[in-house]
Formats: sequence, structure tokens, C-alpha cells
Amino acid sequence: MIAELGHFALMIALVFALMGAVVPHYGLARGNARLISLADNAVLGQFLMAVVAYAALTYSFLISDFSVYAVAAHSHSAKPLLYKISGVWGNHEGSLMFWVLVLTLFGTAVSVKGKRLPMRFRSRVLAVQSALVLGFLLFVIFTSNPFTRLDPAPLEGNGLNPLLQDPGLAFHPPMLYLGYVGLSVVFSFATAALIEGEVTPLWARWVRPWTLTAWMFLTGGLALGSWWAYYELGWGGWWFWDPVENAAFMPWLAATALLHSAIVVEKRDALKSWTILLAIVAFSFSLLGTFLVRSGVITSVHAFASDPARGVFILAFLAVVIGGSMTLYAWRAPKLTPGGLFGLVSRESALVLNNVLLSTFAAVVLVGTLYPLFVEAMGGGQLSVGPPFFEYAAAVLMSPLIVALGFGPLLAWKRGRISRAAQIVLPALIVALVAALVIAWQSAGGVVMTAFGLGLATWLIVSVFLEIAERIQLFKKPGNAWGRLRNLPRASWGMSLAHAGLAVILFGITISEAWTEEHLVVMAPGESVAVAGYDFTFGGVAPVAGPNFTAVRGFFDVSKNGGRVTELTPEDRVYTNPVMNTTEASIYPLVRGDLYAVIGEAAGQGRWSVRLYFKPFISGLWLGAVMMMVGGLLSLSDRRLRIGAPKTVKAGA
Repeated sequence: MIAELGHFALMIALVFALMGAVVPHYGLARGNARLISLADNAVLGQFLMAVVAYAALTYSFLISDFSVYAVAAHSHSAKPLLYKISGVWGNHEGSLMFWVLVLTLFGTAVSVKGKRLPMRFRSRVLAVQSALVLGFLLFVIFTSNPFTRLDPAPLEGNGLNPLLQDPGLAFHPPMLYLGYVGLSVVFSFATAALIEGEVTPLWARWVRPWTLTAWMFLTGGLALGSWWAYYELGWGGWWFWDPVENAAFMPWLAATALLHSAIVVEKRDALKSWTILLAIVAFSFSLLGTFLVRSGVITSVHAFASDPARGVFILAFLAVVIGGSMTLYAWRAPKLTPGGLFGLVSRESALVLNNVLLSTFAAVVLVGTLYPLFVEAMGGGQLSVGPPFFEYAAAVLMSPLIVALGFGPLLAWKRGRISRAAQIVLPALIVALVAALVIAWQSAGGVVMTAFGLGLATWLIVSVFLEIAERIQLFKKPGNAWGRLRNLPRASWGMSLAHAGLAVILFGITISEAWTEEHLVVMAPGESVAVAGYDFTFGGVAPVAGPNFTAVRGFFDVSKNGGRVTELTPEDRVYTNPVMNTTEASIYPLVRGDLYAVIGEAAGQGRWSVRLYFKPFISGLWLGAVMMMVGGLLSLSDRRLRIGAPKTVKAGA
């Protein structure tokens, strides 16, 4: 009965979505205020019905109702509670349900938070959002219904992919979905602006908080995904340029460019057409990621579906949404009034350079991801574009971006002076050059790229400090610098923290890639291996049992200079439902880096194959991502204060 209730709620949500997508536009054409205002009620109805449907599906997973297809296919009665809950979105049908839930949530948020928007414009935005909900509901109901009943019901379910039974993977997909779907609001704002034929600085102020929110969730989702790959897969890496990883990375690149482009629209009333295009492209990348994961064109731990009918539906949906919005853009964008002019050397120009580099890199990632698929589809055989291609593109395109990040915030709007900015950041250049030369000298010239990467990271983090010092006039008028520091806008702090976070990530990537120490050995109990000055002593193995797996657990005593540091206990697990072998690395984080151990297969005579690593400053990757998210939160809080409803002052107060 609960499953039927969820299915019925989806059907009602479909009716609300159809009304919300059509009626407001008709009301605007007729000038009927009652029909226009229906947009708000429609999105609220969609959200309430989506909540009911998602709750029904979650309940079915919690009670292990195997008469429901999605539960039987992707759950098991012996699964821990956390993975029954995360199993709701850890499969094709449930993940689409989560998409619908978040889409309706964002639509409701626009309705509630957008009361100060002009009714005409808000109704356009909500109508576009409802149209997106309508498309996804049609997909769910007709090709991916999670409430399909099985008769007879199986006694037990198939279980969830063991690689997904992990806390990191429990929260990584929702974070990414919130980022993907958050960009739908930006898309709706852009489409509504094209329909209305007007993009103003006020529009940019409306759209920036939504872009920033989506960008923060995408940042968190990418960081969680890389962290999971690092500790769960047992290969010591954190990013493999997998097509699905790329599908999540491209929206982040586009959203980052959009954030900076919207600043120019807000401050200088320029780059209107470009900003609208970025808004469309960012959400288009999100839809493309959905197609890659759910169409069956790729094989990955992330991929959920292989039904051609689903792939055809998503492809048609992509054609309608992306093709329709691009057609609208081609028709309406030339009519947008050009904004203010700016000089070649100005903050606007620095932001344009930022946009060009980010967009070019996103295009390179897109080509590298899709080209092998096109070649295979055309009968050209299987082709792979590996990490070296993407890493080379990242080095070529992101290096000038990092250099520009040091200069950009110091340039004036409209017309700046490069000499003034260069004078301020000269210490950063000197420190960066010294750091790079020291690294190159100590490494006997064998790590040019390492020295270059550390020089760039040093340049960026020192230039961030110098930019703050310039804002508070630390070196010119140090007397009241503390007071000026406390009065800096939170948006300025957010920008500086996000840029510093990028520098910390670059430090983490460069240091860990250059100085990781790895040993692949066969060890017997009692034997020791020295790794980066730490002694790993193998204590043997022991069998252990989990709620739905059995495992062999290895024991490694780690010491340094005779003093015990920690014990590492990696596992080699075998899950029962479904039957699958996984590797559970054991990691001990230190300030210098991570001690990392993986137990492999038995090699006979009590000996085992093991992987032992020391990963220096690898935590910088995730520390930097957290810094970027906190920077986004600071900027978002400042933005809310600046565009919030004016306070009412009582008479006589």
C-alpha cells in the first residue's frame, strides 16, 4: 500500500508540474494575475508530493519490502541501516527520485526566497523550473518507476554494490545532486531572462547566491568522491579522470566561471550574453552527466543503468532542454543591451581571462571524455584518453589562471594599472621564485614540474595575504589595521579563503605526487619494511566477520626511531550479497602525510602481498576543498545581507 501511495504521489506531482509549466506563461500572455500566481502553488504542490513519494520509497527500503522492484534489486535485509538509507539514492530509480525531490525543493526555495522578485519574472523562473520537473517525472514514471511491484516477491534482495557501502559514498551522491540540481535554478533564471529580453545588474545579484550554493555543493561532492577513491579503492590515488568523474568536474568548471562572470554583470553591467550562455552550459553539463551515468554508454562503479530506452529518453530530453535553450539564446541574446566598457587592463579583463581559461579547460575535458565514445559508436574500436592528456591540459590552462588570480583582485574596475598591482605582488613573486629554485636545486633538477607547481601555489597563497594587507593598508597605515580587518566584507573574506584553498589543493597535489613513497612487497609475519623513515612490521592476519561480509584483516605495527606510532589494520573483504571482493585500506593521518597500508592476496607459506605508502601532505586536497566551501559560505552570508529585505523601522524609534 505504501508503494502505491508513493506512485500516486508521483502522478499528482506530474499534474502539478504540467500546470506549473504551462499555466503561468498563459497567464502572462493574457495578463491574468490569478493564473500567473499559480506558479507558486504549483511548485509547492510538486515539492509536497515529491516528499511523500520519496518517503514511501525510503520506508520500503527500511522495512526491506522486496515486493518493490527497486528494493529487491538494490537492497538486502542484512544491510546496515545507513546503507539501507543511502541505498535509496544508490541506484538508478532512487537517484532519479532524489533528483526530482531536490528539483522541487529548489523550486520551492525560489518561490519562498524570491518574494521580492517581480511577480512576472518570478513566475517565468518557476514555470521553467516546473518544466524541468515535468521532464524528470516523465522519465521516472514511464521508464524508471521505483514503485514497480514484483509478483511473486523474492525472499531476499540482491543487495547494493559493496563499493557503494561506505560512508563517503553514502553522502557523496547527495552532495553532487544538490550541486547539479542547484544549477537548474540558474538555468531557469537565464531562460526567464531571455524570454523577458532583459538582463540587468539586479538579475546578476539574484542569480549569484544560487550559483554559489550549487558551486559549494559541487565542490563538496567532488571532494567526497576523491576522498572515497583514495581510501576505499586501495590504489593510493584520488582522481583517475574517469568519464563520470569528468562529468561532475565539468559543471564545477562552468559554475566557477559563471560566478566570476556574474560579478562583471553586477558591477559593470557587462558580459550579459556570455553570462547567460554560461548559465545554460553549466546546467547542460549537469544533464550530460546524467546521460553518461544512466544511459549505459559507459561502464563504471558510478553507472546505474544500461537500458537503451532510458538512454534514448535522456538523449531526447537533452535535445529538448539544451537545444531549446540554445535556440532561445540565439534568438534573444543579440537583443540584449550591451553594458559598460572596460579597458584591457582592468578587473573586468582579469575576470574575462578567468572565464576563457576555465571554459577552455571544460571544453577540453568534454572532448577528452566524449571522443572515445564517438569513435566507438562509429565503429572505430575502443579508444581511451588517459590521465596524461587531461593533466597536460590542466597544467597549460590552469597555470596562467593561478597567475591571474594573484593580480586580478588588485586591479581597479574599468581601468586599472598593471604597474601598481605588480608592485604589490612583487614579494609574492620573489618568494615563489625562491621556493621553486630551492626545490629544483635540492632535487638536482629532476623535478621541474614539481618546482613549478610549488612555485605557483606559493605565489597564490602569498598574493592572497598581500591582497588582504593592501585592503587593510597594513604596510601604509598599520595603526588601525586591526579595525579595518574586522570591517572587511564577508564576501572579501570568502574570496580570499577560496583562493587560498585552491593554493592548498595545489600544494597537496604537487607534494603528494612528487614525494609519495610506495612499496609493493610480499611479507611474512615478523618482517619489516622501511617506508619514508617509518618501519612497517607485519604482525600477520586474522579472519573477521561483518554484518554482510567476511574479511581477512592484516596487522601492521608502525614505528619510527624505535617509538611506536600506530597500528594499521587493512582488510580484504568478501561481501555475500552480491558476492564481491573489496579492499579496505587502513590510513593514519599525520601532519607530514598519511601512512597507508593495503593487504592483498595470500602468497603461500604464510606470506601476503601488501602495498605500503607514505603520502606526504595528501590531506591538503581535502583541507583546501573545505576552505573553498567555507569561503563560499562566507560570501553567501554577505550576499544575503546585501540583498535581503529592508528592515522596517518603527515610528519614533
